[in-house]
Amino acid sequence: METTPLSQAFMDLEKKSGANNYAPLPVVLSKGLGARVWDVDGNEYLDFLSAYSAVNQGHCHPKIIGALQAQSQKLTLTSRAFYNDQLGPFESWLCGLFDYERMIPMNSGTEAVETALKLSRRWGYDVKRIPENQAKIIVVEGNFHGRSFGIISASTDPDSRGGFGPYLPGYITIPYNDLPALENALKDPHVAAFLVEPIQGEAGVVVPDPGYLMKAYELCKKVNVLFVADEVQTGLGRTGKMFACEHEGVKPDLLILGKALSGGVLPVSAVLSSNEVMLTLKPGQHGSTFGGNPLACAVARAAVQVLIDENLVERASKLGEIFRSELKAMNSPIIELVRGKGLLNAIVVRPHGKSSTGQPRSAYDVCHDLLHLGVLAKQTHVTAIRFAPPLVISEEELDRGLKAIRKVMTV
Repeated sequence: METTPLSQAFMDLEKKSGANNYAPLPVVLSKGLGARVWDVDGNEYLDFLSAYSAVNQGHCHPKIIGALQAQSQKLTLTSRAFYNDQLGPFESWLCGLFDYERMIPMNSGTEAVETALKLSRRWGYDVKRIPENQAKIIVVEGNFHGRSFGIISASTDPDSRGGFGPYLPGYITIPYNDLPALENALKDPHVAAFLVEPIQGEAGVVVPDPGYLMKAYELCKKVNVLFVADEVQTGLGRTGKMFACEHEGVKPDLLILGKALSGGVLPVSAVLSSNEVMLTLKPGQHGSTFGGNPLACAVARAAVQVLIDENLVERASKLGEIFRSELKAMNSPIIELVRGKGLLNAIVVRPHGKSSTGQPRSAYDVCHDLLHLGVLAKQTHVTAIRFAPPLVISEEELDRGLKAIRKVMTV
């Protein structure tokens, strides 16, 4: 599928008038339905990225779009200066569904993580009685929680962090999947929380050892430290459980959600926690003009209901097993490693052959080849390719995608 004058015109407009903060693959999308998308020239593709797992329910799911249309004709935004008839019912329903006492709605995943960081510090001061301005948060190497100042200060990624200092203090960074390092860091009495992704998505779908999450949770509980799970990408069915922490029976003290909370229709995120944590916030201390708007609440409730009604959690578990099994069965010399859970998977690609620049072919080159075979995926870093199709993908569509991957991996 070659770049046409029409698609090139759209790409040129972005390059001329937009910031250079992304490096998209050369395809211009204009329509989506389920697991498929179409470009401006009418070419069809299988979406194996799902907008970084925001579109778990598939593109333009009719029930979610229906909720959007119905609510948009009644009331879209009131701000939190007033009550509205969607927020309270949504909060009560979601807390009951996921067994939490309270939630705070925001917009982006980054905002939700920032909210969890603020809640953790506030709890540390008000409940744990950490001395003023001494609260610390433990984070792990390779994390990706967003790109705000509070978050990049906790990052080890040079692309996210480099050139934006000075950074905010108050973080202790340890290796991921390293329980002795966590146990040692927890000796600091000023630690308020441990923030972790159950599976590191942006790092290349890095899955920790079995038992890591449960043992980490237990270590936190021993010293009265909050266990904070960033499930923005791993949550809401993606890994074959409603939340990735459920694979080890862990219920986080703070649960961070985003992306698929709206089925990719508009920005919705949330932090769920207990009365003890959430009630440390008082009026005026945190919020957002658009957070908890009635349109977002109606859409998010419909999006979560779709996951339940269509058994998408179970579907992710079943199809994920098939997908990883087929990838491993390829026995390709290009594939160094296959890893993942549910429909959040990745392959690590060995450098091979020669690219157009004369350098060894990388994960980016593989994604380019897949694009020309009608499959959209995106590399993360130099060697890993993340595969995360919508959970509604059919077995026939999954097989089509596997055939394209197999063709690219054959040398």
